[in-house]
Amino acid sequence: MLKVAFVVPPYVELLDLAGPAQAFTEAKSHGLDAAIEFFSYHEKIISTAGVGLAEIKNYKEANLNAGDFVFIPGTDHDYLRSAEFSSEKDFFKWIAQSADNKVNTCSICTGAFFLGEAGLLDDRECTTHWRRTDELKTRFPGAKVLADILYVKSENIYTSAGISAGIDLALAILEELKGPNFVHKVARGLVVYHRRDPSHSQKSIYLDFRNHINPKIHEVQDFLINNLSSENSIEDLAGMVAMSPRNLSRVFKESTGLTIVEYLTELRRETAKTLLNNPDYTIDYIASQCGFKSARQLQRILK
Repeated sequence: MLKVAFVVPPYVELLDLAGPAQAFTEAKSHGLDAAIEFFSYHEKIISTAGVGLAEIKNYKEANLNAGDFVFIPGTDHDYLRSAEFSSEKDFFKWIAQSADNKVNTCSICTGAFFLGEAGLLDDRECTTHWRRTDELKTRFPGAKVLADILYVKSENIYTSAGISAGIDLALAILEELKGPNFVHKVARGLVVYHRRDPSHSQKSIYLDFRNHINPKIHEVQDFLINNLSSENSIEDLAGMVAMSPRNLSRVFKESTGLTIVEYLTELRRETAKTLLNNPDYTIDYIASQCGFKSARQLQRILK
């Protein structure tokens, strides 16, 4: 079973911790086989918001294997500059050893400073909160710090920008693990729009065109995603959400910027591209699974 561990430092930023943790919790409700665990190197944890956390297991009890994930959220800026922080040599060594053992090591916001102290940012592209990029460069001159980017993956080291960007990173990781359609369900459950950085510039039809709040249009989009090979007439879709065909067409275009036919075509195109990676599938089979009338029509759409 996959393990997803969160290390909770003193003066933790709550959303840095809660955002990614909630993303993986939501993913479990959709079938992700994973255990979510929390550890710390401090006995008493008070967040920057003043909320105290109950006793958390020591990080030395974490039994992480290659392929597991460990997240280190951001913490108070003054703490990062303190002698107390610099003295945590054993913890920094543990972070480095985990990464060496092929544990996927992830930082949120100023959690990147922990990775820097562990020596994991040398000659590596990374990022942090926009307020702290200059300081990260100064403290770790060997790091290739990128600004104005949401998250960066460099081998098994992941770093993200501040606060809510941790959710973006978690969704990106879940997409690597389970695919874009799975992440679409997780993102919808979190009521967030899945953003990407320039290194993730490929668009996903499952996740794009969803940054509206019309529940009926979301329902139609969900139905289309799961019923590509069906007829999907405008009359049937309209009846499903208690709207007239004309009104549904108008509201769908206003909400997404696409017509229903355009959206459905993009869904079918994306699914066909995925199925084409399987050498056992014929072009005729793929066309039928995606709702195209013929292989010729599919080939024309792909071009």
